[in-house]
Amino acid sequence: MFRRLDNAKTLTTNQIKIISAAIIGDMLEFFDYYLIGFVLAFIIKPWHLTFGQSSIILLSSGVGAILGSVIWGRLADVYGRRVVFIATIVNFSLASGALAFTPDNGWWYLSFFRFFVGFGVGGLYCVDLPLVQEFVPARMRGFIGGLVTVFIPLGVMIASSFAAFTTDTIGWRGLFLVGVVPAAFTLLVRAWVPESPHWLIAQGRAEDARKSLAWALQLKPSDLPLQTHAPKQNVAPWSDLFLYPKSLAVSFMASIGAQTASYGIGLWAPTLFVLQLGVTPAYAAYLFLYVKLAGIAGRITFAWLSDAIGRRNAGMLAGFGGAVTIAAAGYLHDTYANGISLFWLSIVVADFFYDGGFAIIGPYLAEVWPTRLRTTGMGASYGFGGLGKIIGPLGLALMVGSSDIVTPKATIDAIGPSFTFFAGWMLLCGCAFLFFGFETGKKSISAVDRELERPTTAPVAE
Repeated sequence: MFRRLDNAKTLTTNQIKIISAAIIGDMLEFFDYYLIGFVLAFIIKPWHLTFGQSSIILLSSGVGAILGSVIWGRLADVYGRRVVFIATIVNFSLASGALAFTPDNGWWYLSFFRFFVGFGVGGLYCVDLPLVQEFVPARMRGFIGGLVTVFIPLGVMIASSFAAFTTDTIGWRGLFLVGVVPAAFTLLVRAWVPESPHWLIAQGRAEDARKSLAWALQLKPSDLPLQTHAPKQNVAPWSDLFLYPKSLAVSFMASIGAQTASYGIGLWAPTLFVLQLGVTPAYAAYLFLYVKLAGIAGRITFAWLSDAIGRRNAGMLAGFGGAVTIAAAGYLHDTYANGISLFWLSIVVADFFYDGGFAIIGPYLAEVWPTRLRTTGMGASYGFGGLGKIIGPLGLALMVGSSDIVTPKATIDAIGPSFTFFAGWMLLCGCAFLFFGFETGKKSISAVDRELERPTTAPVAE
């Protein structure tokens, strides 16, 4: 049955619908997630926020993402990918809408509901990527998986555009109110996304799996062979993750390295532009558009490289390339060339690597685990990496001094060491692929399952 999927030369309209739903979902979730970075630039001075308070606002969503990815990822292995996909969208949309009612100087209120925004965002990312991978041919899986992540920066760009061009009209609370809109997207998911056939097979539901795959391939179910030997596999315990030490090492190290650098720089960048370059918050949001354009270019490039040179080589390029360019941003933070800030320009180039690298890292976190543990493993590794959502923003704040009021002088003094700190995390990401990475490119999901499974685990459906 799955051989018919892997032998397909082109994608059907229904497969494109599934991919599109995942793309839109990721784009909308990061629209909601990154709104706070632009809102913070508007409120940090009027509210006289300290670095400590600002960091709590930013890192609260990181704490939520850690728990959300682990819990939602586990639930997707137990109850299915589709229902969790829908639940996570409702989760982060409603939490974002609640932020529209933030009272003045209510940094504690922002922190509380940002936790729940992160909880939903962390979960969706760990569900929609595996779902797409389980519906596409092996030879396209690298590029398609990367393509799903390509449009994530577009969600950040939309947030940046709203902040730059509509805040004067709708206010920063209005930005959060717009964040409720993605909840309506669940109707599209219900129409476009069936349950994963690989998950259904693992549940012993061979006929349902055949119907799901037939819908995706736009065939009659009778056109596909029915898998007669498809016993229901027991829910794998958490401890089974330790049966795959290389998977644990590469996914956990790559995830925390990339997330620490990406979220630390990404969430602070608009504020750093205001303080370092002396521009307005609206213009800082405009400058950030170029950063995310570079991220989109990077994701397209690395999505192609994942099949062209393999997951391992592309992962090393993202990690080591990001480390070098981030270090350059710190070293050149006060340098200008022909009136152009090399600090800003270096961040633009660095984003090509550290953000673009997620076109490799995200799909790879799911590929290194067998079907019965796919979203559990991805959720655990992405959740562990989610510590970077705390380490990154908090790391810069601690280097400055969390009790200090945000001042240009304090921030300038911190840029050099903080960007060296971020470069070190991307170096860890590159080393993860170098020392523990293994190639999954162009192998079918069933083949990856067979290579990963140990004799002591449950039998794998052929």
